[in-house]
Amino acid sequence: MTPAHDGETLAWYDREAPVYANRRPAERNARLEAFLGRLSPGAAILELGCGGGQDAAVMIAAGFDVTPTDGSPGLAAEAERRLGRAIRVMRFEDLDEIERYDAVWANACLLHVPEAALPDILGRIRRALKPGGVFFASFKAGDGGDRDGFGRYYNFVSREGLEAAYAEGGRWSELTMTEMPGGGYDGVPRTWVLCLAVKG
Repeated sequence: MTPAHDGETLAWYDREAPVYANRRPAERNARLEAFLGRLSPGAAILELGCGGGQDAAVMIAAGFDVTPTDGSPGLAAEAERRLGRAIRVMRFEDLDEIERYDAVWANACLLHVPEAALPDILGRIRRALKPGGVFFASFKAGDGGDRDGFGRYYNFVSREGLEAAYAEGGRWSELTMTEMPGGGYDGVPRTWVLCLAVKG
């Protein structure tokens, strides 16, 4: 089985956690607002790749039942300081819950999963969702896996590749993909693909 994490990438996040985790404030944004707008008050949300806990802070303040997780112990520690609660250190392939969450928020984190492992991870996320559960993820588009200037691994998957991976991961009653220009921590312009799926 293809590993769903990259050791060098996780090590980078551990080393850079204090700076990376505090690069932006906790604030509401259009993507998060649209996601939360689809949920019932108090919905149970699993956050993958919570980083410094900024998005979790917004969701908690809005009254949602949030479970933040991250694969980097360093980032989890930073999120704990921000949120004042324990953060589970969990790699994507360790997700094994069944129909527990109303929603999954995975902003700019699954883009580190090797493309061959992506269908399995998407399937795990789908199984963790209750029927009708909402799932958001974002990816940097491209033509195959590569490392950025910091040595972090990205899958740089095409839209067609994402569509195939979601289809292999299970049945979704809704799947929308929106492309938009953007950047990242490395300052390199990229095309982002924003994916919103609903468990069928």
